[in-house]
Amino acid sequence: MTNILVINAGSSSLKYQLIDIDQEQIIAKGICERIGIAKSVLSYKPANGESFEKESPMKTHEDAIKLVLDVLTDKEIGVISDMSSIRAVGHRVLHGGEKYSAPVLIDDHVLEAIEECIPLGPLHNPANLMGIRGCMAAMPGVPMVAVFDTAWGQTMPAEAYMYALPYEAYTEYKVRRYGFHGTSHRYVSGQAVKKLVALGMKKEETRVITCHLGNGSSLSAVKGGKCMDTSMGLTPLEGVPMGTRCGSIDPAIIPYLMGRTGMNTQEIDAYMNKKSGMLGVSGVSSDFRDLAAATKQGNERAALARKMFCYKVRQYIGAYAATLGGVDAIVMTAGVAENDAYIREMILQGLEYLGMDMDWEFNLSCPRATDLEITKPTSKVHVYVIPTDEEMTIARDTAELALNA
Repeated sequence: MTNILVINAGSSSLKYQLIDIDQEQIIAKGICERIGIAKSVLSYKPANGESFEKESPMKTHEDAIKLVLDVLTDKEIGVISDMSSIRAVGHRVLHGGEKYSAPVLIDDHVLEAIEECIPLGPLHNPANLMGIRGCMAAMPGVPMVAVFDTAWGQTMPAEAYMYALPYEAYTEYKVRRYGFHGTSHRYVSGQAVKKLVALGMKKEETRVITCHLGNGSSLSAVKGGKCMDTSMGLTPLEGVPMGTRCGSIDPAIIPYLMGRTGMNTQEIDAYMNKKSGMLGVSGVSSDFRDLAAATKQGNERAALARKMFCYKVRQYIGAYAATLGGVDAIVMTAGVAENDAYIREMILQGLEYLGMDMDWEFNLSCPRATDLEITKPTSKVHVYVIPTDEEMTIARDTAELALNA
């Protein structure tokens, strides 16, 4: 058994999974919440046991890591005998700028680079660093790997990632399209490419559009397994409307609203990131399940929010089909796309011109969050529902770098 610990650190939270990479099985997982805040809580769920919660002070991420290690090695509810059973740790890191196009073993230079990217990821990179340093303090000598969310977009050509601003915005301030959800897009596009190759296609000729649709949503155009374009930009705000994010809008709206309302830069940023999207349009919720229920009750704004979301996703699919010169597979993944058959139908209706022959009845009746195809055998374009697995991708990357070097 070769155990990899996967860490996803937020500003006041720390998600974790312990994975046996030999069998690619989750042994235990959980989350530490309210780090640095009163009433901190650790949640823990072993694969073959009962869920467990413990309220305990966690002033820092190092405290959280120590609690995670304590519960994993606990004689009664733990899943490993001691800390030496953890061979390596993989960290999800939001922003690596243009410095990293692949996972990397963490050393002082990597820590410096992550710190240098804080202006590009001001909310996430500091938290990622706290998680890494907390692990280093609690697990000295254990190899650590950084898996960057932005690495996926580093294969985009310049015409896709550049903005039509004065060139100095790029050279001086690193303003460009980076893209996010990279680990998810990489995982599901890889699974789709395997399916297409099994059907007789050459990997380098495959054209896949991946749709990561959840509270945060993004799409990618993928040629031969490499990202050619992606919908999120310098920040995760660009692209389709999301749970609370507005997505792409006329940029002149920002100074217009600031002038009319008196909002400052922080307030307009919160307005677009936390008060817009499905929540802002519907006035009901950012959760698509709540929107579906409200729509059934006749709420027109909730119905409009869903239609706007599906319209924009469909628009991006059409644009990316043009980018790729056609499409062989469309992948639906993440919470909304994996579980909401009606949203899938609303998105895909009207795309028959691409050569897609949907099995609409099966789409509505198929099991949720299951790896399957929802197009008919006659379809030229294959539509797959593929549950994403970012943690397993991070664990694989970590094992390859830390254990096979």
